[in-house]
Amino acid sequence: MNLYQKDNIAENFISMDKLFNPGPMIKAADEPYAFKTQSFTLPQSYQFEEESKDLIEALDYFETDGLLVLKNDTILYEQYWHGNSKSSQHISYSVAKSFLSALIGIAYEDGLIDDLNDPIDKYLTDFNNSGYAGVPIVDLLQMSSGILFNEDYADPKSDINRFGRAIAGGISMRDFAKTLQNEKPPGTYHHYVSIDTQMLAMLLVEVTGKSVSQNLQEHIWSKINTEYDAYYTLDDAGMEVALGMLSASLRDFAKFGLLYLNRGKWNGKTVVPESWVDASHTLEKDHLIPGDNPNSSDKWGYGYQWWIPGFPDTDYIASGIYNQYIYIDPLSRVVIAKTSSNYKFPQEKQFSKDSHVAIFRAIAAAVEAANLDV
Repeated sequence: MNLYQKDNIAENFISMDKLFNPGPMIKAADEPYAFKTQSFTLPQSYQFEEESKDLIEALDYFETDGLLVLKNDTILYEQYWHGNSKSSQHISYSVAKSFLSALIGIAYEDGLIDDLNDPIDKYLTDFNNSGYAGVPIVDLLQMSSGILFNEDYADPKSDINRFGRAIAGGISMRDFAKTLQNEKPPGTYHHYVSIDTQMLAMLLVEVTGKSVSQNLQEHIWSKINTEYDAYYTLDDAGMEVALGMLSASLRDFAKFGLLYLNRGKWNGKTVVPESWVDASHTLEKDHLIPGDNPNSSDKWGYGYQWWIPGFPDTDYIASGIYNQYIYIDPLSRVVIAKTSSNYKFPQEKQFSKDSHVAIFRAIAAAVEAANLDV
């Protein structure tokens, strides 16, 4: 109940292991990669809603905890606030969904999932009589399951807040997911349902025989020369809250962004299949297109657990509540990782999300204009 209060939210967001049940540490690489560095000054302003806004003032307004700007493999800007440091393990919230997508892509490439059009209950047979029965895996990836769900954090009676209370009260996420009902035919309407991601996490555990933490350690964390340990929060059944409770350092979030910027390769070796990375931010169906879309409840487009803000649709972003982000612009070769403790987020959700895209695009444009030799 006190997690998001103004006076302690910043400290709470780097202390999840003290507030909740932490999973096993996902160990940093034996040989961490040290980014190159080069000096760069952030642009003074950005354009938003046809006005010029002060960028530094915006970082303050949105309660920024950490900001890191990469051009290729070089840090151009890195700064921390509110008691954060380069080693702080900051909660990612739904940025974690993009990590889970990568793990599903690896499992699919390894042949552990037969077909993305398979219904989820082919693998999770205890969901045969639930609202998730018959829902294809691909529709879970694209937040198009058709499940009835209210994800309004500002509404105390919403399903997402009911989910939080259920987990805090000891109900397993698996049991909670079985209470949900289907509202629309799968694959016809884009509507954000965090439990869709948790279903994918259960699928990952089922087909690999390993926990989400073990999968992340083995297939990604140890492969991208991470600098610091990370961890998930667990429910009372010992399952990772993979839909949003991964805590890690800003530098390691940026490394994951760099992995995707390089289309799944790290030091020339494939970590995530190139085809999966490309599909993750491809707008392949009408209901996933950004803008005023009658078949979507959001103005941003969506891929495999990645957002495509659109206009243009060349950049893409992992986005978490309270303004956590990994932004990727393949054209300028810029990655931006940002953590925040913006207690105002529930009341200003779309405004803060759109503002951040404008900020990130202004930074990427400034980097490109600087014509840096990196």
